[in-house]
Amino acid sequence: MIPDIAICHHGEFADLGELVRLKHAQGLTVSLCVPVLNEEDTIGEVIRCLKASLHDDTPLLDEVAVVDSGSSDRTREVAAAAGAEVYLASEILPECGPARGKGENIWKATARLKGDIICFVDGDVRNMHPRFVYGPLGILLTRSGVVYAKGFYDRPHAAVELGLRPAGGGRVTEALVRPLFSLFYPALAGFVQPLAGEYAARRSVLERIPMPTGYGIETALLLDIYRIHGTEGLAQCDLDERIHRHQDTASLGRMSFSILQAFLRRTQADGVLAAPGVLPEIYRSFVREDGVMRLNETRIEDFERPPLLEVPGYVR
Repeated sequence: MIPDIAICHHGEFADLGELVRLKHAQGLTVSLCVPVLNEEDTIGEVIRCLKASLHDDTPLLDEVAVVDSGSSDRTREVAAAAGAEVYLASEILPECGPARGKGENIWKATARLKGDIICFVDGDVRNMHPRFVYGPLGILLTRSGVVYAKGFYDRPHAAVELGLRPAGGGRVTEALVRPLFSLFYPALAGFVQPLAGEYAARRSVLERIPMPTGYGIETALLLDIYRIHGTEGLAQCDLDERIHRHQDTASLGRMSFSILQAFLRRTQADGVLAAPGVLPEIYRSFVREDGVMRLNETRIEDFERPPLLEVPGYVR
């Protein structure tokens, strides 16, 4: 029998005035980060929705920010026009050298933003609603022992288009992450959607753990926080329905490669599963060109950023 991971519903935290009262009573500040890369079609509405409801009308959020990996479209301009503070990841802690990826954005956001609690949402959500923030955040404001709260949701469009269970995880979750957790970290198999991009975490936890620069970030956060705090420090929140774009199969293969790198580094550190000292960086797949099947090799240069408390620029 695996230990239960607490599950709440966003409706439990819909009284925003009460959440503001709890925030002030505990002397906390709260930041929101939207990590992005080429999200000009959706980022404007995401920011307008969350900033109006949770910052301007009700002072639950103390800052609303976008951290960008280096978009080639108008993502940064659209986000700024909608009212977000916009940061280019490469300009935060530049002495640490360059990197691109979702994990890099999370690491840089933790370094730059001021909140005692940092909330994250993805920038490609097409039905953005304040519940995507106040649901996970509400758990942290009402349960002092929880340090990391993650959202889950129904995906009706994915169910129709991709043949998935509406409330299940995405393709990478069901084909890769859930089997890995079931085999090696069964307590974490209790997360409905371990790769969901909507979550809230206490800064005191985020600054203590290493972070992969790429798509392994969500898996790494779960494993590292579980190691420190156990299931008692983790929770999840039902956010009802989420609509977002879906990536093609080739992209999911590269994502899975990054997730496996992060997973294997942590199983080795935990003594759960042996892994090579240096993991390969080449992801191999096949494409058909001019009627011929050809091997395609892609270098995926994800690496681990150290805990921020070990970074002199952050400590200063």
